[in-house]
Amino acid sequence: MSPLTPVLKSVNVGKATPTEHSDVATTGIDKRPVDGPVLLSVPAEGSGVAGDEICDLRHHGGADQAVYAFAWEDLLTWADRIERDLRPGLFGENLTTVGVDVTGAVIGERWKVGGALLEVSVPRIPCRTFAGFLGERGWIKRFTQEAVPGAYLRVIEPGEVRAGDTVEVVHRPEHGVDIGTVFRALTTEPELLVRLVDVQELPDEARAKARKRTGIEVDADIVLEERAARPTDAG
Repeated sequence: MSPLTPVLKSVNVGKATPTEHSDVATTGIDKRPVDGPVLLSVPAEGSGVAGDEICDLRHHGGADQAVYAFAWEDLLTWADRIERDLRPGLFGENLTTVGVDVTGAVIGERWKVGGALLEVSVPRIPCRTFAGFLGERGWIKRFTQEAVPGAYLRVIEPGEVRAGDTVEVVHRPEHGVDIGTVFRALTTEPELLVRLVDVQELPDEARAKARKRTGIEVDADIVLEERAARPTDAG
């Protein structure tokens, strides 16, 4: 963890633009920093960030992927490795953080940011739209091998955020399964999948994939009870 006070470097939104790297022919991945407050809310579909456009609703957006966060420190590391300048928002993130260990964030961890309460849900898995937008050769493989994917966040309590807001961890589950572990389990280290099965705060799709690939079955009634038992506040 960085010794810096955890803050937002920027809040970023994207507008739909044409692309040849998506089945829907448009993308909102090119996100740009905005001035002033931005409302975060729970989306029925698409983005939870006011003014942000998501085009491929089959694979992006919704309550479990309402907001995407990526660390500025990790962007700087990539900038050195690929020898080009990388600005906030260029990886498609809504929140560019400073002083936050995003990869080490525990699934279900809650962040108080400005007027909003957010919950860490699942890592980002790189897609061909991301690769095509950056134009870096072998990008999906390189990004996957690095295993520093950024984190999708749920909006638990809507509110406004802006650049300079502090990021305070107000709740951290005891299971210890973090963004990096989930990413590696779903990509390069399937032996880790068994650790995902009992993580209630993971999206149902991720847990179902872990159960299927490990052969571990969970009673449907237990899954429903777990959903009902999920905390609704920072306590």
